[in-house]
Amino acid sequence: MADMGHQVDLSTCDLEPIHIIGRIQSFGWLISFSHDWIINHVSLNVAEIFGTKPDDMIGRAATDFIAPDALHDIRTRLQILGTADAVERMFNIDLIQGSRSFDVALHASGQSFVLEIEETEAGRRRDYVNYVRPMIDRLRKSATTEQLCASAARHLRGLTAFDRVMIYRFEGSGAGEVIAESLNGSVDSFRGLHFPASDIPAQARRLYARNILRIISDVDDPTVPIIPATNPNGDPLDLSMSGLRAVSPIHIEYLRNMGVKASMSVSIMRRGKLWGLMACHHYAPLRLSYSVRTAAELFGEFFSYLLDQKESDTALEKRGASMRLHDEIMARVAGGDTLLNAFEDFAESIGKVIPFDGVVGWVDGQFMARGATPTEAEFAGLARFLNTAGARTVWSNDNLARVYEPAKAFADRVAGILALPVSRTPRDYIALFRKEQLKEVSWAGNPEKTIELGPNGPRLTPRKSFELWKEERRGFARAWTPDEIAAAESLRITLLEVVLRLADSAHLEREQANKQQDMLIAELNHRVRNILNLIRGLVTQSKEGAETIDQFAEIIGSRIHALARAHDQVTQTDWSPSSLYNLIRTEAAAYASDSADRVRIDGPDAMIAPAAFTTLALVIHEMMTNSCKYGALSDTPGRVVITISPGDDRSLEIDWHEMDGPPVEAPTRRGFGSTIIERTIPHELGGAATVDYPPEGLRAVFLIPTEHIATYDTPMPSPDEPPATTGDVRESAPELFSACALIVEDNVIIAMEAEDVLRTLGFQDCQIVGSVHAALTLLDTATVSFAMLDVNLGKETSEEVAAVLHQRGVPFIFASGYGDRSLATSRFEGVPVITKPYTERDIRSAIARLQAH
Repeated sequence: MADMGHQVDLSTCDLEPIHIIGRIQSFGWLISFSHDWIINHVSLNVAEIFGTKPDDMIGRAATDFIAPDALHDIRTRLQILGTADAVERMFNIDLIQGSRSFDVALHASGQSFVLEIEETEAGRRRDYVNYVRPMIDRLRKSATTEQLCASAARHLRGLTAFDRVMIYRFEGSGAGEVIAESLNGSVDSFRGLHFPASDIPAQARRLYARNILRIISDVDDPTVPIIPATNPNGDPLDLSMSGLRAVSPIHIEYLRNMGVKASMSVSIMRRGKLWGLMACHHYAPLRLSYSVRTAAELFGEFFSYLLDQKESDTALEKRGASMRLHDEIMARVAGGDTLLNAFEDFAESIGKVIPFDGVVGWVDGQFMARGATPTEAEFAGLARFLNTAGARTVWSNDNLARVYEPAKAFADRVAGILALPVSRTPRDYIALFRKEQLKEVSWAGNPEKTIELGPNGPRLTPRKSFELWKEERRGFARAWTPDEIAAAESLRITLLEVVLRLADSAHLEREQANKQQDMLIAELNHRVRNILNLIRGLVTQSKEGAETIDQFAEIIGSRIHALARAHDQVTQTDWSPSSLYNLIRTEAAAYASDSADRVRIDGPDAMIAPAAFTTLALVIHEMMTNSCKYGALSDTPGRVVITISPGDDRSLEIDWHEMDGPPVEAPTRRGFGSTIIERTIPHELGGAATVDYPPEGLRAVFLIPTEHIATYDTPMPSPDEPPATTGDVRESAPELFSACALIVEDNVIIAMEAEDVLRTLGFQDCQIVGSVHAALTLLDTATVSFAMLDVNLGKETSEEVAAVLHQRGVPFIFASGYGDRSLATSRFEGVPVITKPYTERDIRSAIARLQAH
């Protein structure tokens, strides 16, 4: 989509290749030199940094212009270039021993090395690459390819601030489709649009496969020639791997016709082939720093890996569904069903594996149909054609009328066919049909919006390209994928070798029928054994740790939050001894919120020394979560009684007793949680821990030595605050949802996490800003009914924003990594503060407290 303006093959363009590849964008400089460091090419504007006429640089040594230290670093980076298409980047280097710093990209071009130089943007943060890992972690949670692409578009827009980010997927024909996008809310949507292959010709796709990131900071920015235009052999400098290389004037015209001022594309590669593009548009000039572009490129590479994994998982799932279909059909046949008698059920089962709009069964001259299909007379002629098309394999076509002239008569119902021959003589078929694809596609943007066209004609617009695609796709159905064809072949073998063989053999002798039945049973037995072996292998390989990544994330996340809660309790008391009662109540509220009233604490409260508090927190956390999952709190009548007893030497005994829950059995293995429970206190605190598993309820006793106990005290009642609600907070606070929710957070990952939570709670419109200035600007232009403010915004705080919200009577909460005391003033006393890392429950509780006050 980024280079969709390549409307013609550049090899046939009136422009000479040097005018396309031999110019660069003017915001950077370029130098090319040979392996013996003699300068071969420079950009016309190179005098801006080297103070030398370009002609005076050609043929001279690079050491005459580049500082020795910088040249040493450049030589080192060139030494480690992995392949001919590799690009190395260097940031913030002193290239000419002056006060200016530069970012440099290095790559090989034939017998030359190419340096692309851009001035470092002073005062800009350079740690954007650190955002990539948490962004990828969030993408891993996507359940489908569509969700993965939608999440990727959203995260890339958050990273780069483009107005529109699209995921553009190529089809086998070379045409493409926008399958996901993220918008700033003020631009048209292109999602669902298709574009012809000529919009991005083959040579452009080959370049995308080599150089995965292309950027245009300003379509009106003049380009700069390279001097000399050619080498002594008459060849232009190959800038295929250049990030500054200027693009085709056709593409510039295309962007101008759209009103786009800046664009970027990140190639999506799958197994060495170009799968698609992340295409970005902006409606004002946009200069991205090297660090942002590097992070975007790295994000694109990681996304490609995730996409390959997701599509491989999907293909594996489809193969599994195909095998289940095989087994289901065999089971039906073994039960006495025939294909025609159970045609509706068979068709429904096939549709779960291979989507279709209509299906025909043609067996022994009998015709059965469902959905959009030819009539019986029309199919009779089609069956004769199929007898000549393929005798022993499935036959597919996405434009039937092109190869079978009579199909034009029913083209309004059928465009594509997938035919499965299911007998030898006479020729019987199961045929799947699809409608013309155009009937499934609608314009995603504003069809009435006018666009000023340029001198290259009206075709250079998304709308005209979409119309061209529709003209090219007349009569075509959505293509049958290789996975669908493979599933159909597997189904054909099932029907041919099992289903119809058993049906055709009904007239044979009983002995022959018994042999066929034995074969079916043997086949089923073989598959059952394979499934059992597979399950055994999975169990063996998964016996250690979590069974899935999500389980691992949940387990490790809950343990981190347990430590964070313990740490908060210690810091809130100035690192002084903290209450054991509060620790137990906190864990019960977090993991047994619906059954916290069934957790009883007896005995005096013990004040635990800070050094032992986090250790004990992990143990209590594991005990509480285990009880909720497997023990007394997992069952409605179950109870937990925790008895706290001081020893004669003022040591501490904690007696954990579960009762009235499900029957208890001792675990057969010791996982990491069991290790924490049984070994942490003895190893780290010098105490003791025993755990017993009587059937009536788990019993555990922990002994904490005296040196870890500060004092004993009368237990305090639970804090008088609204409980965390698990219901719809909109019912108790509808006014909060009447307008926009403002999120002030300088970390884009945390901001998007907060946005997800607020949208889950019911906020329809969430606006994210990262600075005080941006927040105040938004407050002047939008109606805000609720705000969530990160206290610390780098070099500033959000107090000024809070003051404006307080003055206007807009409810808000604070989020902080420092706790309640992060506020420098008491003017906002009573405003709820949630501490990082926070959860959805923390935000719900804060809103409840907000309403209570």
